[in-house]
Amino acid sequence: MSDRKHVDFNSIYNGLKPDTGRFRIASNGIGWKGAGGDPIVLAPDDLRKFTWIRVARGYQLRVSLKDNQVLKFDGFHLDDMEGVKDAIRSFYKKDLELKEPSVKGWNWGKTDFQGSNLTFNVSNKQLFELPLAQAIGANKAGKNEVSINFVDPGQPAPDGVNPKEVDELMDVTFYIPGTVAKDSVNNTDDDDDAEEEEANADAVFYDNVKSKLEFSQMTTENIVQFQEVLCLTPRGRYNIDMYQDFLRLRGKTYDYKILYSNIIKLFLLLKPDEVHVLFVIGLDPPLRQGQTKYPFLVFQFVREDEIDVDLNLDDAKLDEKYENKLQKHYEAPTYEVVSTIFRALTGRRVAVPGTYRSHHGAHALKCSMKANEGYLYPLEKSFLFIPKPTTFIPFNEIGVVNFSRVGTQSGGSSRTFDMKFHMKSGSDIQFSSINREEYSSLEDFLRQKNIKVKSENVQETIMSYAEIDDEDEEEDLGESRKKRSRLEVDAMDEEDEESPDEDFAPNESGSDVAEEYDSDVQGSSDEESDEE
Repeated sequence: MSDRKHVDFNSIYNGLKPDTGRFRIASNGIGWKGAGGDPIVLAPDDLRKFTWIRVARGYQLRVSLKDNQVLKFDGFHLDDMEGVKDAIRSFYKKDLELKEPSVKGWNWGKTDFQGSNLTFNVSNKQLFELPLAQAIGANKAGKNEVSINFVDPGQPAPDGVNPKEVDELMDVTFYIPGTVAKDSVNNTDDDDDAEEEEANADAVFYDNVKSKLEFSQMTTENIVQFQEVLCLTPRGRYNIDMYQDFLRLRGKTYDYKILYSNIIKLFLLLKPDEVHVLFVIGLDPPLRQGQTKYPFLVFQFVREDEIDVDLNLDDAKLDEKYENKLQKHYEAPTYEVVSTIFRALTGRRVAVPGTYRSHHGAHALKCSMKANEGYLYPLEKSFLFIPKPTTFIPFNEIGVVNFSRVGTQSGGSSRTFDMKFHMKSGSDIQFSSINREEYSSLEDFLRQKNIKVKSENVQETIMSYAEIDDEDEEEDLGESRKKRSRLEVDAMDEEDEESPDEDFAPNESGSDVAEEYDSDVQGSSDEESDEE
């Protein structure tokens, strides 16, 4: 080995990259070169520790650097261990540490942070490892719980791989009860307040995860930051950190990384109160909080609030990459600055309200979607209901719009009506409690957009029965009885005139019917008996 200057290994993976390359251990450092991408070169002075462990893709060599970074190279065979061990000892005078993974299958153990990786150990053996560099966010899912969200479900699969056959890790939730010593976390010697010597273990773990996410993602400085922005969907206040390729939402409970390529729609809408402005961001794939998905983010700004901010970009980059779409300095209303920067960084057009005006001159009309009140914005190419649940309805997907409870009787018409969208896909979307004054302008807008409209005036029929009931209740009881008596007498008279009595004989003497109800009916009967 002393005569050789390097040792090569073929078909070696670099971390999670799908392509293999050549791995070399030489006296002047360690290198890896694949088919695509930049090669990796590690100087001997940067090397701190070497670890050999069994993984899914054969055996892995972990190279720990002095700056706490850990690089992983997979694809080695068992027979390669001796060659790697001898090369490391010969070139760098270091030993190869053998690590045995845990195979107990337990779901409780201890966590450890190694660089940007999180390891889960059971009985001092590693059970699994999570690369936090691939995580997109973390949040406190519940009491004593911390959830780490990983690769977006919409991320494209590697070339040549069927997306339906790819298994991806979505999220992992850790249950962390109890407390830990605060000194071990903050490394402080302040013991004045005994109550602050301990902290909740889940809070400490969550802070550590967030710091690792920031370390792995903050390869470049942020362009601009907007602090304490109110978000209506999902509810909360977030700091928005804007970077060249992605943004981060940092709240007290949730922390997300959103790629600009996942932003597909932008809306800037003035609320009917004319005091607030809404900025809506459409995402694909949607943002996830546990099992809940949010395809839209709705931020609210006060219309009169202004911001004075400088972008962390030099003049050359402003001219070359953003083609003068951004300025170095902004002093304008906050919503204008936010929408302008989003438009430049995402490359998406910001949709604004069109020609529609409600009965009161607003850009939206107030309505309800199931039990949620909100505003429906008729835009130039779509409808948008906000804030919750934010619903996007493109015109080209609408089959017919059906209006119901649109009565025209002045005496008993309902003050509101309903509107149902029958989509071409077969689903229905209904909005209720719309002010009746909005009907004419809304119907004209739909007809101008060549959308089929159907009205059902079912309210008129319902109100006709209600009016009859109201009249009966308002009548005097005595007059009602007299009316019913007159009706009964008239009915009897009509029955006598129209239906002749077959037993009545006008030419015969005496009437059995009359004598039956006579006062001396008994005497008459006796006389007839004597005559016989």
